[in-house]
Amino acid sequence: MEQYFTIFISAVVVNNFVLTRFLGLCIFFGVSKNLNASIGMGMAVTSVMTLSSALAWLVHHFVLVRFHLEFLTTAVFVLLIASFVQLLEMIIKKQAPALYNMWGIYLLLIATNCVVLGVPVINADSGYSFSLSVVHAIGSGLGFALAIVLMASLREKLRLADVPKPLQGLGIAFILAGMLALAFLGFSGMIAV
Repeated sequence: MEQYFTIFISAVVVNNFVLTRFLGLCIFFGVSKNLNASIGMGMAVTSVMTLSSALAWLVHHFVLVRFHLEFLTTAVFVLLIASFVQLLEMIIKKQAPALYNMWGIYLLLIATNCVVLGVPVINADSGYSFSLSVVHAIGSGLGFALAIVLMASLREKLRLADVPKPLQGLGIAFILAGMLALAFLGFSGMIAV
């Protein structure tokens, strides 16, 4: 049980994909302008990451490794993730059109997001069991959600601040991201994974 907790906390805080590994920045900067959109995107990325990691583990373990086709890992994982994102897009378009319109192109970017692909690849390379892979995926997704919600909260607060004209928009967003990354850097070394 301790190993699960360690991997989960490590994925959420210590090895946060956005703030310590600097992956998934396209969605991070694009969607973090709005807190509600950020919460929804965090949930979407977490669910896609968890489901695709679980299926990727099964395919990797029972098909690719069994038939010595490990060289196809990346291509197979990309196809699995793209399928999940397409399914998610159809569901959201039908069930929550306002959310679908709010996310725009960023919903499709989940399919090509390096965070979503990185988690199954790390799971396969680390030799995690199925349950550890799922825990790592959930933790990584929640870490992404934490980072994007923190960023959105800060950016919404800055709308009321007197930001110098040259720093408005992405300029101040990069400064905020750097400060968040420095804060998360304080957790590095706490858990050796």
